[in-house]
Amino acid sequence: MADGKLGDNSTAIAKSKKGMKKETGLCLANSKHANFGEWYSEVVTKTEMIGYYDISGCYIIDEWAMGIWKRMQIFFDLEMEKMDVKPCYFPLFVSNDVLQKEKDHIKGFAPEVAWVTRAGDSDLEVPIAIRPTSETIIYPFFSKRIRGHRDLPFKRNQWANVVRWEFSNPTPFIRSREFLWQEGHTAFATKKEADTEVLEILELYRQLYEEYLAVPVIKGKKSEMEKFAGGLYTTSVEAFIPNTGRAVQGATSHCLGQNFAKMFDINFQDEKGKNAMVWQNSWAYSTRTIGVMVMVHGDDKGLVLPPKVSKVQVIVVHVPSDDAVTKEKIINTCSATVKTLCDSGVRAEADLRENYRPGWKYSHWEMKGVPLRIEIGQRDLTNKQVCAVRRDNGAKVDIPMVDLVDTVKGMLDTIQQNMFDVAKRKRDACIQVTKTWDEFIEALAQKKLILAPWCDEEEVEKEVKTKTKGETGSAKTLCSPFDQPEMPQGTLCFASGKPAKKWTYWGRSY
Repeated sequence: MADGKLGDNSTAIAKSKKGMKKETGLCLANSKHANFGEWYSEVVTKTEMIGYYDISGCYIIDEWAMGIWKRMQIFFDLEMEKMDVKPCYFPLFVSNDVLQKEKDHIKGFAPEVAWVTRAGDSDLEVPIAIRPTSETIIYPFFSKRIRGHRDLPFKRNQWANVVRWEFSNPTPFIRSREFLWQEGHTAFATKKEADTEVLEILELYRQLYEEYLAVPVIKGKKSEMEKFAGGLYTTSVEAFIPNTGRAVQGATSHCLGQNFAKMFDINFQDEKGKNAMVWQNSWAYSTRTIGVMVMVHGDDKGLVLPPKVSKVQVIVVHVPSDDAVTKEKIINTCSATVKTLCDSGVRAEADLRENYRPGWKYSHWEMKGVPLRIEIGQRDLTNKQVCAVRRDNGAKVDIPMVDLVDTVKGMLDTIQQNMFDVAKRKRDACIQVTKTWDEFIEALAQKKLILAPWCDEEEVEKEVKTKTKGETGSAKTLCSPFDQPEMPQGTLCFASGKPAKKWTYWGRSY
């Protein structure tokens, strides 16, 4: 609390927390507000999402995080079926000849490419690259499979890992040298079809963030300078972390135009028998999504997970009794409660461990972010009820057993929506509209997400990055939102003083 008061039982609670920290390590040593970086590292490791590995930038993604990833996969795969996108898997390795065929693309990714140069005790005659992305692996296959207009549209999606070795300061989930993602690649007969799909996929990414991860995002178009190397244009969803004042590129949907069709001879015969080149898209989201969710929702107790993606939505904890008969009834009631919830489609588990006290279990599952905790003790048996505690706001309510399923499902829906609403209010409070350079610099110093009128000139964009370069990085364009505010006549670019062409979000980013 801001005034330092802990409420009724403050002394007992403080002593209990001190004891838990000393004996069990349950309490976090770092505060989200005071030391965000250390807090984040502590949260993702103590909650068993991430395990550190002996190669810098590479992490073990443990079951608590993989459970979240699985929920996102289920949602996305169902949407892929609706769009008739076929599942596939392509090799991890790419030959140097194919990689070098794509000059513009490699200029963008060259510093990040990892190479295999030895096999056993022998040097390879020709080094083999590990994919930083898969265009150069997938498009020779497209060239072989696409012959006529009846082969189009041609759509593939793979779940894979990629390796990017450029950076020196990795962050679990947010910037790692190996990460998981879905990677979609499609080809169409016309640009109109490609343009339509770009926005359809971007809307799926918005749904993933806002409706599953409860994280508000901005949909928009990247600048020419920030677009995907070799592509025609790039769209993205952008998230924002209020505690750090940094944006995160949440997912991207690219229209590649016909550049890759030219490079890899992806041609087809149209309905009139004439040769034509396809129009292509690529799109992806990665395990970065999990890191964004942790950063946005986590608190000083640990994770706060949205019900839609949490591996466990409800944890049932028994409050033991000294009476053996009553104790057995409580345990049986906990097991029955879990079965009832699971049979209704709720992901529920019981923590019936005898070697931990209820208070320890409460803190344990709070740290792991389980959306709803149900406590069952002797009083609850007597009153034919359970006690439910929300993770997002700590609210506690007694639920009659006869209303269990409907009430729990309603509470999970409420938690999901409330988490989004709270996150959006915090994000919106950080948005600052600036119209002059001085206002821009002041807002940047205050860690704001800046919306400013811009002339849309690359040289001006480069100049902004140069002028704002510091220990915490440079400010850059994030995206120009599709939902453009009104641009009054005579509005000038905040950086150049030239006539402004669009409103664009700026800020520092991960």
